[in-house]
Amino acid sequence: VQLQASGGGLVQAGSSRRVVCTGSGRTYSYYAMGWFRQAPGKEREFVATINWSGSVTYYADSVKGRFTISRDNAANTVYLQMNSLKPEDTAVYYCAANNNVARLKYAADYWGQGTQVTVSS
Repeated sequence: VQLQASGGGLVQAGSSRRVVCTGSGRTYSYYAMGWFRQAPGKEREFVATINWSGSVTYYADSVKGRFTISRDNAANTVYLQMNSLKPEDTAVYYCAANNNVARLKYAADYWGQGTQVTVSS
């Protein structure tokens, strides 16, 4: 599975942004997908995961209620809709995949390149 993230940019605090991850490979739709982020000087952290069908999702406490993960298997795409953005959400956002939605919170088998999201105050 190959993953390509896009959609980052510079936004103001309180606004919204959607980042997108497009996957390739004929088994893409069977994988759990997720988003992680890494802020300058910090370790990469889990943000959200979604199972292959979209029926199960997990969120980090820091984004719960503000971010929504979704997927479109027909388009090999997973989305992260980010609302009410805060300066502390500034980070490089990475998409990832593995075969278990719960395990994906801690480890991924496949990683995409990151996309920078910067939230100005």
